[in-house]
Parts: sequence; structure tokens; C-alpha cells
Amino acid sequence: MIHQFIQGTKDTTLVLLHGTGGTEQDLIPLAKELSTEANILTLRGDVIENGMSRFFRRHAEGVLDLEDLKKQTERFLHFLDEAATTYGIDRDKMIPLGYSNGANLIGSALYRHPAFTASLLFHPMVPDRSLTLPDLSGTNVFISAGERDPICPKTETEELTSTLRNAGADVELFYHSGGHELRMEEVEAARTWIAAYLD
Repeated sequence: MIHQFIQGTKDTTLVLLHGTGGTEQDLIPLAKELSTEANILTLRGDVIENGMSRFFRRHAEGVLDLEDLKKQTERFLHFLDEAATTYGIDRDKMIPLGYSNGANLIGSALYRHPAFTASLLFHPMVPDRSLTLPDLSGTNVFISAGERDPICPKTETEELTSTLRNAGADVELFYHSGGHELRMEEVEAARTWIAAYLD
């Protein structure tokens, strides 16, 4: 997978996944707001839709290609295992951080495996309603969303949160008053939340 690794001074590695049309550079400033010392492993989606980078295909706005999502989720998790060896970092101390399309890929991973101790999902959707989730006890998730998000309505956010909680995950949910954009107040909430998981 197209990526960049930035060595830090902590054992924790923040794994960054951008939104539709983004690049591996987009979320680096956000990661540095959360921790100036963590390693950064930042990815670029290589599924191209109308010239825009994504991590998996979709049929239309809000209609995910579930077959491709499954394939790309397994590819993502395999890549992280390989990256841990390549860069000499601890796979168990990877914290994925995704926005929109990137958050949906992380959500898909959580729906299939207890893959991460801590994850941050900014403006995610429900990834796949056909799945029965694994036991997510010991999994911690930060979700943020906009109360007036036209792409990811509040009902979607509430469903995702309750589904993860019902599987045993500890979920912190934060709303801002706007739409699909990232706002500083959610970054500040994420910074407070993530402090407990930075080694």
C-alpha cells in the first residue's frame, strides 16, 4: 500500500487513513496535534474514483461495495502486520485514525476482528450491516461526528456506536454542531481521549 512512515520517540504508532480525494499527507497535522512523539504510518488509498483516492469502492454516495470493502479490509490488516516487521514497530500499539472513507475502513476492520486496542473514527458510517461482530471487550473507540452531517446522518452514527458497544467495545462519542467537516473541538476531544493509550 502507498504509505509514508515517520519515526517518533514513543512505542505507539498512529496509522492515518484519509477521506475521499485525500492523500497520505492530509492527516499528519491532525496526528501531530494528538501526539508530537508517536510514530506515524500514513496511507494513501489506491482505489481511484473519478480521479479521487479512496480505500475501497462504492456503488454510489453512501452505498458501499461490501465485497470490495471486505477485500480491502483484509489487505489493510495484512499490510499492518508487514509494516510492523518492516519498521520494527509494535503491531499491538498501532492506533488507527481515519476520517470519512478512512474511518469506514477502520470500522470494517473492527466489525470483523478485535484488531486494535484503540481507534479513532472521525465521521464514520456503519460499514456492513450483514456482519455479526466479534467480542470487542478491551477495544476502545473514539467516534466524532457532526450533528448536521449530510453524508453521515446522526442516526448512522448512533447505530454504529450502539453496535460497537453491544459487542463489548468502550466507545466515546463526540458531536460538534456542524456537518462533515473536521473541527478543532473534536480534535481537542480526541487529544484528551487518546492520552491514556499513548506509550
